[in-house]
Amino acid sequence: MRTSEYQVTGMSCGHCEVAIRGEVGQVPGVDSIEVSARTGRLVVTSAGPIDDDAILAAVDEAGYQATRSR
Repeated sequence: MRTSEYQVTGMSCGHCEVAIRGEVGQVPGVDSIEVSARTGRLVVTSAGPIDDDAILAAVDEAGYQATRSR
């Protein structure tokens, strides 16, 4: 399994988490998603390569900004 972590800005509640989970969950290859408005953290797990651009676009589509954590 491969895991990528992202910092998300603009989240403030559970609704934000649901919106991001819904969009990121549509990215092909995503197996699991952990998102926390409290920490501003998004963790994506996949069996194969993770397309960072697709993840960032999905977060943007949900109305938030994200950057890949290093």
